[in-house]
Amino acid sequence: MRRTTPTARRTARPSSRPRSRPGALPTAARTALAAASAAALLAAPVATAPARAEPPATPVVLVHGRNADAGVWGTAITLLRSKGYDSSRLFTWSYDTSLSTNEILADRLSAFVDSVLAQTGAARVDLVAHSLGSLPTRWYVKYGNGGRTVRNWISLAGPNHGTGLAWLCAAWDQGCRDMAPGSYVLGRLNRTPEAPAPVHYWTFWSPDDEQIAPPSSTRLDGATNTEVRGLKHNDFLGSTAVLTAVAAVLTGG
Repeated sequence: MRRTTPTARRTARPSSRPRSRPGALPTAARTALAAASAAALLAAPVATAPARAEPPATPVVLVHGRNADAGVWGTAITLLRSKGYDSSRLFTWSYDTSLSTNEILADRLSAFVDSVLAQTGAARVDLVAHSLGSLPTRWYVKYGNGGRTVRNWISLAGPNHGTGLAWLCAAWDQGCRDMAPGSYVLGRLNRTPEAPAPVHYWTFWSPDDEQIAPPSSTRLDGATNTEVRGLKHNDFLGSTAVLTAVAAVLTGG
């Protein structure tokens, strides 16, 4: 009968080194990893909302012509709104077109512009005038406070050197007398320089105007004069081409 020799059992002796938890990192490694993560976070691009274009800051005052009212500017206001203007920056000035340009209307316009500047906090305005409206606005710029309060003066089909048709109503209408060639108002307005700095002068005129005679009367020395063919006198108020050009002036500086 064979005898078996019992196998000695080996007992593991405890190690003298501490045992690490599974998955744990040494302190130095954890510190390095945290620093690297922070650096990567700082370097990563931060998503930002797209910048919003600022609306035009300079208020616009629109001035109608003879026997008209603020309603003629509907198309212009709609177009300017589409170019970024807020309604709080668009104004219309209405006036009695039979009154004197230099004795009454220029002063009333001055008071209106002052109210616009106070309301908006702006330093200057832009003036856009149609027809007869070119005269009181221009007088205000040249002989009133407009030299410091107006940035751009824009005349659409204005009788800036007079129109022969004004004699048809000059007998009873002071506005017509002011538009008549050789009038006191035109003689003063057209003294050199016709378009004094620092205000920027712009005119738009058409050889097909029919109410400004001669049509070239609108042009001024020292102004940027733009000829637009095919437009009659009141067509300027609804012409997308003209009003887009006006908007480009107003939003361009």
